[in-house]
Amino acid sequence: MSGARFSVFACSAFGGLMLILLYCVLATGADAITRTVAQSFEAPQLFFFSGGIVAVLSWLMCRTIKEGKVTSLRSKRPRTLALRSMLFIAASVFYFFAFRSLPFAEVFVFIALVPIFAALLSGPILGEPVGWKSWIALSAGVAGMFLLYPDGLAELTFAHSSAALGALCGSAAMVLARHISRDDDNALLQVLYPNLALFLVMGCVLPFVYTPMGGLDMFLIASYASLLFLARWVLVVALTHMKAYVATLLMNLQFVVMIVVGAVVFAELPSLNLIIGASVIILAGIYLLIETTGFRLGQQRTSTV
Repeated sequence: MSGARFSVFACSAFGGLMLILLYCVLATGADAITRTVAQSFEAPQLFFFSGGIVAVLSWLMCRTIKEGKVTSLRSKRPRTLALRSMLFIAASVFYFFAFRSLPFAEVFVFIALVPIFAALLSGPILGEPVGWKSWIALSAGVAGMFLLYPDGLAELTFAHSSAALGALCGSAAMVLARHISRDDDNALLQVLYPNLALFLVMGCVLPFVYTPMGGLDMFLIASYASLLFLARWVLVVALTHMKAYVATLLMNLQFVVMIVVGAVVFAELPSLNLIIGASVIILAGIYLLIETTGFRLGQQRTSTV
């Protein structure tokens, strides 16, 4: 599917939903590899190689001929893109430590914080007001999260804090992606430059933590980079046609994929509290989609909720 057709497809409510579902599958595959690699290597080793691979793939696609012209590699919002790159690096490192120590599906709890942060940031950054119906859905999402930890803050560890900080930085980066996309029509720039920055920053640290790798390790890192490249491209395109907090709430559907992967790959079965809490969050996302886009079978309306 060409870039132009890809963007047209994303313009419909159904197309946007399908893009987010595709993102969930691709991102979960990358997260599973992160969990595996994190047991043997430090973050700079994974992100140096993967960031370099993703940056090269993005550059190659950016250099393809489009309507007789080479796609420009210049952003109209370089400072905002630089800030997004910094947030992207921070989120990547924080999530790395979370996946290293927490059960696979439990990291989803903190991924579910992303729409809450995105909603708070969308107003001042994007000028996208969140109506009262949307706040009901967002409040339900928060309630679902608290169901997961009945004993309160006593259960939380450094890994939980890392996951929460990763969600904060990640949601800010996503909101900035939508802000940048208002002026930059090349979505791949937002994949290229953050990963190039990740490659350069991790390269400065790598000599101090490097551990020799085998062929299987390199294959896993290459697979991680490929999945991540596709996932982030899909997400950036989806965010150009969908409000940031709606897109991030729909990303909670990733929980279903994470449960399956956690059970099959890591032999981790979710607790009842985890299932109930996540279900509340997912239902909140479905409700928000209906109220903000008027998503119906074969129908779409515009709403300012």
